[in-house]
Amino acid sequence: MTNLRSARKKQQKEYNDIGILNPSIGTSNLGDLIIYDSVYKKLRSVYPDDLFTNFPTQLHTSYDAMDLMREKDLLFVSGTNLLSSNLEVRHQWKIHRSHKKFLKNKVVLMGCGWWQYQGNINGYTKSIYKTILNKDVLHSVRDQYTFEKLKSIGIDNVVNTSCPTLWGLTPEKCKLVPVSKGEEVITTLTFYHKNADLDFKMLKILSENYSKVYLWIQGLSDLNYYDEIRGDLNNIELIPPTIEAFDEMLNKSNVDYIGTRLHAGVRALQKNVRTLILAVDNRAIEIGKDVNLNVIKREDVNDCISFIENDYVTDIKLPQDNIDKWLKAIKLK
Repeated sequence: MTNLRSARKKQQKEYNDIGILNPSIGTSNLGDLIIYDSVYKKLRSVYPDDLFTNFPTQLHTSYDAMDLMREKDLLFVSGTNLLSSNLEVRHQWKIHRSHKKFLKNKVVLMGCGWWQYQGNINGYTKSIYKTILNKDVLHSVRDQYTFEKLKSIGIDNVVNTSCPTLWGLTPEKCKLVPVSKGEEVITTLTFYHKNADLDFKMLKILSENYSKVYLWIQGLSDLNYYDEIRGDLNNIELIPPTIEAFDEMLNKSNVDYIGTRLHAGVRALQKNVRTLILAVDNRAIEIGKDVNLNVIKREDVNDCISFIENDYVTDIKLPQDNIDKWLKAIKLK
């Protein structure tokens, strides 16, 4: 009997206990779901048999949740621009001083970015980052700006991998994206960065140059904003606020994407859709500079016409060495 027990014990497989700090829990922004979809698939490819437990970043966590997080082997932060210079003021990541006790050396960044362009990281925030961010495992950030911000407080075990949503856009994948204009176009608006004049101009340009314009509602407040600025535009059809509805439209043949939502544009590229993103903040601008993502500033909205009328070759320049280095570094023994 003893020998049988010993044999069974030797055959028993050990599994890693992985936590994911998931910004799509409780979100009203479907872009967070697009990010999480890519993060989950990539982590699952690294840990095919291991347990994943999801915890929110955009909702406050209880003592019980923090205690559960403490038990995890590692906690991966699932992308988005949740890092900031002043965590006591900017609460996109609901983390505070008490997390230092529970998450000490547990957290690994995966394609995270900075909230907006900001000044120096304050002492309160530095103390939290230096305590909870793992000192032995490599961290992944999504742009050079974020890389430099972390380096400025002595966090040196970090690489710029760009956003995980982009990692599948290899040279072979980019060749599948059409070069010439489609017949129809999908667009998006961003309610929390309004510019009625420029956004209306974008919609008008699209209405004049495509047979049909579809507006995907990435957040419900986008619909209210559209109602504010739509004017006499009458050829715009709404796409419901679901990933499934958006994917269905992206899977249509002969359609382009031109809009202000960054990750809607990346999702379009994932679906082999010709894409132009109008940047409303630092996120698209910084990623665009790093990987040759097709981004223009919203102030240059008239440049949409050049994209529409001329051929455009999608040529994403991934930091593949950094991506491979990070994926290798996070494998647990």
